[in-house]
Amino acid sequence: MPPPSRHVLIIGNSDGIGLHSTRRLLDRGWKITGISRRASPVAHAGYRHHVLDVSDRDYVEKLRAIVGQGLVDTCIYCAGIGGSFDPRDLRSDVHVFEVNLLGALRSAEVIVPTMVAVGRGHFVVLSSQADVLVQAEFPSYAASKAALSNYFEGLGLALRPHGVAVSNLRLGFVDTKMARASVRPFMYTLDQAVDVVESVLRKRPLRLTRPLSIAPLVRLLAWISRWRVLLARGPACPRA
Repeated sequence: MPPPSRHVLIIGNSDGIGLHSTRRLLDRGWKITGISRRASPVAHAGYRHHVLDVSDRDYVEKLRAIVGQGLVDTCIYCAGIGGSFDPRDLRSDVHVFEVNLLGALRSAEVIVPTMVAVGRGHFVVLSSQADVLVQAEFPSYAASKAALSNYFEGLGLALRPHGVAVSNLRLGFVDTKMARASVRPFMYTLDQAVDVVESVLRKRPLRLTRPLSIAPLVRLLAWISRWRVLLARGPACPRA
C-alpha cells in the first residue's frame, strides 16, 4: 500500500462500503478526507470530515474549496441510493440519478482536472452488476448505474494518455442497507467488499466485476429483462 503522504478523498462514507473503506485505509496509513451528508463516526489523526450532500446545488463550489486544501491523489465515489418507486411521483427517481450519477460527474468535474494537471491520479466509482438490467421494480437504480459505468469507462479510456486512471468497480450484493432484495445470492461481507476496493487501488483496472460467481445469473436476468421489453405491448391492464 502507498506511504502515509498519499491523500484519498472518499465521497459517501458515513456508512457501508465507504465507512468500512475509510477505517481500513486509515489503518494502512492513508491520509483521508471524507464527505457525506451525515456526520462521521471516525475519529483519527489522519482523517478530516466534511458534511456535504452531493445533490446540493452548491456541491461543486464547496468541493472545490475542500480539494483546494491539498492535492487529492485518489478519489473513491461511494455515494449511492436505491430509492423506492412510485408511478404517481417520480421525484425519488430523479434523486437517485442526482446521487448515483450526477454526484459522481460533479465530483469528477472538480477532481479530474487537478489530476490531469499533475499527470497522475486515480478516480474510482462504485457501480453495480445491475448496470446491465432493465428493472421494473427499481428502474432508476439500474439505469443510473448503467450510465455511471458507461460514462466512467469511457472517461477512463480518454484519460489514459494523461496519466490518470479510472476504475469502475461493479459489485454484486454487499451486506449493507442497500441490499434490499429478498434473495441475495453470493452476498459479500463488508470486509470482502473492501478487500476488492484495496485490490482496485493497487491494480487500477478500468473495470472490475466481483463476485464473478453471480455474473452468470446477472447475464440471465439481463436476457430475461430485454425480452420483457421486446415483448411488451401497451398497458398490461388497459382501462375501460
